[in-house]
Amino acid sequence: MAKVKISGAEYALKKIFSDDFVFSIPQYQRPYSWTVEQAGELIDDLLASVGASSGSVADLDPYFLGSIVLIKDETAPEAEVVDGQQRLTTLTILLASLAHMVTATDEKDSLQGYIYEKGNAIEEIPDRPRLTLRPRDRDFFKAHVQTDGGLAALVELDAGALTDPQRNIRDNAVLFVGRLAEMSQSELKRLSQFVLMNCYLVAVGTPDLSSAYRIFSVLNERGLDLSHADILKAGVIGELSEADQETYTARWEDAEESLGRGGFSDLFAHIRMVYAKRKMREGVLKEFRSIVLEKEPDRKHLIDAVVVPYADAYGWVLNESFETVGDAVAINRLLHWLGHIDNADWVPPAMRVLVGHRNNPTEIEAFLRDLDRLASSMQIRGLYVNPRVERYGKLLDAIDEGQDLYDAESPLQLTPGEVDETRQRLGGPVYQHGSAKYLLLRLDDAISSGGATYDYPLISVEHVLPQGMATDSQWAADFDSELHDEWVHRLGNLVLLTRRKNSQAQNYDFEVKKEKYFSSAGGVSPFALTTQVLQASDWTIERLQQRQADLVEILARLWRL
Repeated sequence: MAKVKISGAEYALKKIFSDDFVFSIPQYQRPYSWTVEQAGELIDDLLASVGASSGSVADLDPYFLGSIVLIKDETAPEAEVVDGQQRLTTLTILLASLAHMVTATDEKDSLQGYIYEKGNAIEEIPDRPRLTLRPRDRDFFKAHVQTDGGLAALVELDAGALTDPQRNIRDNAVLFVGRLAEMSQSELKRLSQFVLMNCYLVAVGTPDLSSAYRIFSVLNERGLDLSHADILKAGVIGELSEADQETYTARWEDAEESLGRGGFSDLFAHIRMVYAKRKMREGVLKEFRSIVLEKEPDRKHLIDAVVVPYADAYGWVLNESFETVGDAVAINRLLHWLGHIDNADWVPPAMRVLVGHRNNPTEIEAFLRDLDRLASSMQIRGLYVNPRVERYGKLLDAIDEGQDLYDAESPLQLTPGEVDETRQRLGGPVYQHGSAKYLLLRLDDAISSGGATYDYPLISVEHVLPQGMATDSQWAADFDSELHDEWVHRLGNLVLLTRRKNSQAQNYDFEVKKEKYFSSAGGVSPFALTTQVLQASDWTIERLQQRQADLVEILARLWRL
């Protein structure tokens, strides 16, 4: 077998944006995602490198912009960009911004020549841009960045009407134009010279995708800015035929846009868990490749039957937005409360059932109700990550094997010992265990029959009987130190507030505390649970004990304890 030739060389940008290269961004690449943060860092570095002196640009130190990976035959200029589109796109925006700001016609034309190649009738080379973006962004970029005069219209566009990549292009152009507007014409020329003659990229080229992808993976798995979702996309889409790439790139990117970059990246960790059913040991990228891609060798099936449906399910989980022919309110309410659990380990089993029973809302609701019970119990009992993931792994196995999930022996169900421990923890000092706020919100929801909303910028937990008692207070008269220590951190002594804790107010006697601290405007509280305390005439050990018993019983009914 002939060896694949890999070439690499360092080029000044005047060479990169010359007739030696005609760059195109393939279908499978992610959208343009550099924001003003990355673009601002670039322009700041360039301006600092140029400095304020008026000496020759040739005497300045060179500025290295990193490397790009290309699929390129050495004998032809056409180059498919496997890695480097963010830098090439941003540099093109910068060159267009410089062309927009300079006033000398010859300087403007020269800069425009680095953005757009003038055709040659004899060689039958048409006019063409130096860089062609992927199809979704191509026309927008050509019209507003690469066309002479297009930048003036770009900076005036309403950002709210643009897609994320278009908004990034516009925002970065606005940033560059704003920074360049502070410079004199001589300074603009000097910066243009520095960018084109003193800024360098290393271009690594190879004639086929597989070797380019290997180079790309090595570069980007060592700390550069691509997520594992980007790297997986390059590999998965790159393995498809050219005829299928456009269709499946669109499906992949639709899923990514629906979740956002962060959510889409998290999606692959959850899918990995659905397949692996155990705690991650070697990182998402490595395990997704070794486990999921091994089990799903058909890349079209992987996208159609795994990535897209699980992205839909994860969107329902994140947004509490499941839809069905019937009533989905109960399902989305359960997703809402599962979202309050202090970890996301429950998400893979939830997604697995949402995907597997998409058209059976009755089954989904029943499963989520018991999943809520299980996840809440584990949080209340303070289980750490290893036993949690092990339990959910067993649950995923049970789902795949078609076991009866509602049998007493199912991993979805609590054992008698787990029920007893959960109830015991509910009766104890929950404030010290870290689950007080979650339990109080669940109680408030139950008391208000599920009709309450909790869209407040701040919700805090407060003690009725204060954590510290003044010796001359009514509290000290009603509670000796032993009673105080036994009851102060229990559910029955806790309320929810929409304000920060106030150490001074905590020591008020009961009537003053109700009036000045527990109630909101008009002497009421948005929390049904707190309103109950406001309606109490006193706060004695008997009242506290009764409230404790009532609240634990509500949760016991909610979670079948």
